[in-house]
Amino acid sequence: MKRKRVLITGAAGFLGSHLSDRFIKEGFHVIAMDNLITGDLRNIEHLFKLEQFEFYHHDVTKFINIPGQLDYILHFASPASPIDYLKIPIQTLKVGSLGTHNCLGLAKAKNARILVASTSEVYGDPLVHPQTEEYWGNVNPVGPRGVYDEAKRFQEAMTMAYHTFHKVETRIIRIFNTYGPRMRLNDGRALPAFIGQALRGEDMTVFGDGSQTRSFCYVDDLVRGITGLLFLDSDKTVEQRTDRKFLVTRNEGADVFSMHDPVNLGNPRELTVLEIAKLILEFTGSSSQITYHPLPADDPKVRRPDISRARTLLKWEPQVELEDALRRTVEYFRKVV
Repeated sequence: MKRKRVLITGAAGFLGSHLSDRFIKEGFHVIAMDNLITGDLRNIEHLFKLEQFEFYHHDVTKFINIPGQLDYILHFASPASPIDYLKIPIQTLKVGSLGTHNCLGLAKAKNARILVASTSEVYGDPLVHPQTEEYWGNVNPVGPRGVYDEAKRFQEAMTMAYHTFHKVETRIIRIFNTYGPRMRLNDGRALPAFIGQALRGEDMTVFGDGSQTRSFCYVDDLVRGITGLLFLDSDKTVEQRTDRKFLVTRNEGADVFSMHDPVNLGNPRELTVLEIAKLILEFTGSSSQITYHPLPADDPKVRRPDISRARTLLKWEPQVELEDALRRTVEYFRKVV
């Protein structure tokens, strides 16, 4: 039987490399694409010997040519950390706009299903907590984080336009904080920064007073949610009560959505940044001290997903306990520090 073929953009990055592993395991022919501006070939070098894997060193903001059949596209190319998108703001905007346009055009030409990776950052510094997919967000378009936030918001709008106008089979996921092996220690996000500082015996940098909250999802759980949505074939709309517990009929004031609408994927367990720092101190056995620094501009004060839609559509929720996943992640970073 002929293998299904999937294109994964951003394949040398943290999430892209785990997705490449998953699709190889599932028997796909994987076409990995990355311009390596933030990706690292070491994340996927173990796959290069496989016949069912090929790598394109290419920038998705340029025209994409993939010969032959293509069944699925996962668009994960984008800088994803504040350090990256503050350093390369124009490229961040271009990959969310031109890159998404090129991937959607390819999906249309190949009659392929496409899943795009959006982000919880579309909610900005939220005025609604926890964040549901119906919330439109509180984003500063000209602030330092605007290049990433607005690139992703445009990406969602373009994806939905291709679905409604060109009938392309699309999926949109909004990824909340995710962690695990292959993250970059120096990418500026709280969890790898804390682990790196703790393992090196440096002061651990907490911004603000540490009371701002985050919700962390282990990468294995996220990949399971991504594949679940990508392979979901039913095109029926789903109607939910506003308490999000039962499927009901429209006349009961339901929240109506389909698999083409955005889906939050993340762990609803909410911790303060200070609590996370203390957990990492415990798991690393470090003698590092916690120090406090001014909160960056537009840094979200709270972040927690409402995953009712994922539970309803996908029967999905995180399974890996935070403490177990943190230990796995710390052990990985011990080998690379």
